[in-house]
Amino acid sequence: MDSLLTRITINPEILFGKPSIRNMRYPVAMILDLMSAGMTNAEILEDYPDLEKEDIQACLAFAAQLARVSSVMKVKA
Repeated sequence: MDSLLTRITINPEILFGKPSIRNMRYPVAMILDLMSAGMTNAEILEDYPDLEKEDIQACLAFAAQLARVSSVMKVKA
């Protein structure tokens, strides 16, 4: 899974630092949204030819990592 996660980049110069795929302008959240809407991997890859199957797997691995957060603290402004 660690090798998949190297495909996810966080670069302040791209998408305002939001997680993206391989420093391209494909946000991880967009791919996850497409998948949750029912698009298949094949459909996503057809619509976005710059992406690879491993990029989609990396998005899922990234989401799984985020879901493992052990606690969330509320911050008051």
